[in-house]
Amino acid sequence: MLIALLLIIPLLSAVFLAFLGTRPKAAKMNIVASLSSFITALGLAVQIKQQKMSLAGNGWFYLDYLSVFLIVLTAFIGLTTAFFSVRYLINEQKIRKLSRKKLRFFFSFYQFFFFAAFLILVTNNLGILWVAMECATLTTVMLVGLYHIPQSLEAAWKYLILCGFGLTQALLGTILFYIAAEKLSNSHNMLLWTELHAASSHLSPHMISIAFVFILVGYGTKAGFVPLHNWLPDVYGESIAPVLALLSGVLLNLAFYAILRFKLIADGATGSDFSNHLLQGFGLLNIIIAAFFLLRQREIKRFFAYSSIEHIGLISFAFGLGTPLALFAGLLHMMSHSLAKSAAFFSAGYAVQTRNSLLMDDIKGLSRDYPGLGWGLLLCVFSLIGLPPSALFTSEFLILFTAIKEHIGLTLPFIIGLSIAFAAILFRVQKMVFDPQDYPQTVKITPLNLYPIYIHLVLIIGLGLFIPVLFIQWNEQVIQLIKEFL
Repeated sequence: MLIALLLIIPLLSAVFLAFLGTRPKAAKMNIVASLSSFITALGLAVQIKQQKMSLAGNGWFYLDYLSVFLIVLTAFIGLTTAFFSVRYLINEQKIRKLSRKKLRFFFSFYQFFFFAAFLILVTNNLGILWVAMECATLTTVMLVGLYHIPQSLEAAWKYLILCGFGLTQALLGTILFYIAAEKLSNSHNMLLWTELHAASSHLSPHMISIAFVFILVGYGTKAGFVPLHNWLPDVYGESIAPVLALLSGVLLNLAFYAILRFKLIADGATGSDFSNHLLQGFGLLNIIIAAFFLLRQREIKRFFAYSSIEHIGLISFAFGLGTPLALFAGLLHMMSHSLAKSAAFFSAGYAVQTRNSLLMDDIKGLSRDYPGLGWGLLLCVFSLIGLPPSALFTSEFLILFTAIKEHIGLTLPFIIGLSIAFAAILFRVQKMVFDPQDYPQTVKITPLNLYPIYIHLVLIIGLGLFIPVLFIQWNEQVIQLIKEFL
């Protein structure tokens, strides 16, 4: 019942807002729909806490601790982004002349994106997972090209082509998983994750190894793995802030979730070393490449895009290490990065509106003209570079500790990448906040408009100071699932 409700709420809201999204109260309708989804997600969390896992719809839907962990996180970011969008879109209408007709498309596709996101997280069928990922891609393509200007349409087209190529590889990998399993059974349900997971120890290691490479390349394109990341900076540079919060705070997690689901099957067939080494390699490559690109970025949205590439590298590296401590750090980093990066894009979106420029050299004096915004942006950056007491400091420390203990040879490139990114981000953003310069205050931003940013920051800092027992117990269940075959 709750699974159906989780899917029905955003789907019906998308249809409803497609017709009524031009009304002044459409933003509030969007908030109500997002709040309903979040409450439903919490209900699913309570249900799974009692049952540990759940099958529904004749096995077509499946929930466990991993999927519900991301459902709650996704719904929460959807809710805070919906709140943030109210004032942001009003400012966009004044500054950039965003028409009400385009707002109708925004609200409708916003809810349809969450329908696709929740479908990815609740489906047990790996074919439907691919279809839902394709729907999420097409939805965000429309949101990226919202302004219908040459730059945004070019970015949307590049996004469609590159991610379409990636999803083609993912489809081929999914077919190969099915072929490998079909030889063992006459059942037509071998695309169900639970069936493949149960039969994984009997699958051909060679076939599954090839299939997993296609999966990693395919869904890795969506996750922003280097060298498949080329779409990401361009798309971030041309998107509005609420869309960026969805791309960085939700979509990257969804792509990595798909990789993890297939990794669990591959580990049963081949052992964990094969998939772990691939994740370690892609993770370190992301960290190093993103760090050097951060040094030369001048546009704030593209700047944070490379930060996202770095952090998906950290998550991949953590899961590639494979120890329980590293897996816990990876889950903590996944959640903390989603919260910090979406808050950073909230702050960056307002900063761009205040100065009417994407160039970081043009955005200065925020702490004087907009103190709440300036300090919010700075605290987001402190979190992203892993300064204590943020939860990202805790996760990065645990990842580094595990790397030193298990693979000391990998720590040097890891530390070099983090150090370069630390210096680049801190140097660029502190100038935006503190460098004095006279600007007219053309945009109205009240403390009430900033509370989505500070809610995220309170959670990040709170998790850095004290990790609740419930969070630890929940992640222990996720780790138990991931380590089942080791």
